[in-house]
Amino acid sequence: MVDECVYLKTSGSDFIFLILYVDDILLASSSVNLLHETKKFLSMNFDMKDLGEASYVLGIEINRDRKRCLLGLSQQSYISKILKRFEMQNCSTCDTPMVKGDKLNKDQCPKTDLEREEMKNKPYARLVGSLMYAQVCTRPDIAFASQHAFQISI
Repeated sequence: MVDECVYLKTSGSDFIFLILYVDDILLASSSVNLLHETKKFLSMNFDMKDLGEASYVLGIEINRDRKRCLLGLSQQSYISKILKRFEMQNCSTCDTPMVKGDKLNKDQCPKTDLEREEMKNKPYARLVGSLMYAQVCTRPDIAFASQHAFQISI
């Protein structure tokens, strides 16, 4: 897969990724020296401001444990906002988003005028789109359920 906004530079066994989103740049490197060299090059060629270590980008929280050499990504606050936006903040959690054998189909869609009226406050396509953003970034475990929900909406 190729992303036209992700760039990789290697220098011997060291590497640096430059991730570009509109006017924001995120750098990740295996070498502090290569990181400083890249920042220096960028600041000489572009008007930029170094905001230091990233802890949050595009709704994704970045967690580091340098002692254990671990880097983690979380969308917990993004998902909490989705749940609140769609009035689902009190829903129950579960280990898997769909139980084996669960089937989603158009027969489960609202049929009566009252059911359709209740669903007007729940923009289904927006909800599925929000879930798809989460699945692409940090939650591949919900991909199967999101894909089935999307198929029903079209």
